[in-house]
Amino acid sequence: MKHKILYLLLSLIGLSAYSQESLDQTLKKHNKNKVPYISATELRMFQEQGKTVILDSREQKEFNVSHISSAAFVGYDHFSIEGISDIIKSKDSLIVVYCTLGIRSEVIADKLIKAGYSNVNNLYGGILEWKNKNYTVVDPSGNETENVHVFSKEWSKWLKNGTAVYE
Repeated sequence: MKHKILYLLLSLIGLSAYSQESLDQTLKKHNKNKVPYISATELRMFQEQGKTVILDSREQKEFNVSHISSAAFVGYDHFSIEGISDIIKSKDSLIVVYCTLGIRSEVIADKLIKAGYSNVNNLYGGILEWKNKNYTVVDPSGNETENVHVFSKEWSKWLKNGTAVYE
């Protein structure tokens, strides 16, 4: 009887682990790998040097919870390539686009590439990975915050540092 209970318990643990996709698997499932990834650590280095344009491709309500300092809001649903010229001065600028995980940002980054921007990257793991590395996010007033909009309750599992907001 003990062996049957142990076997059942191990089976349930195995099924639970199997059913949880990794971030890597999720990105592979949803993205087409049209845009190169950049890590949060690499972005932080370029940000500190002032050598990058950071674009937030989430929606306004997400951006208003928190965003990466110096990021420009470009949105997703109402993104306009025409509006980018006010933000990006040169088509060969280093551009990093991010969203919650890196799915919507791939779509926006691909549009930038198709419009002739030559140095466009997608932030791997999005703002969640940024915050997981303990890098600062700010609210609309520029104040540091622990709050991060996670898009959905399901996706909050990838936020290890900070406070998940999804409403």
